[in-house]
Amino acid sequence: MTDILPPCPECRSTYTYQVDALLTCPECGHEWSPEAAAESGLEVRDSVGNLLADGDTVTVIKDLKLKGSSSVIKVGTKVRGIRVVGGDHDIDCKIPGVGPIGLKSQFVKKVTD
Repeated sequence: MTDILPPCPECRSTYTYQVDALLTCPECGHEWSPEAAAESGLEVRDSVGNLLADGDTVTVIKDLKLKGSSSVIKVGTKVRGIRVVGGDHDIDCKIPGVGPIGLKSQFVKKVTD
């Protein structure tokens, strides 16, 4: 079983790797501990105030145009297995038919089962 490593907190590179007890970014050289990343206290909430966590499922609440494309992510699109990150686009995910993308949490709502 392979673990999915978090992106670099400095440059957001997804090419991180583990050396002994530290995670390392090959692009900017930043090193950090996995425990420090988990305890960073990053708190991201959806459009109605629900706390989002890695692995949650959300739905898009507004048609979103994709920059540099004529494609649109339609309202009601369900996105599974999100990853909460810092920055302007605070959700990383993969949307079927679109691919990997960053979303703003203000345009999604958490799906509760």
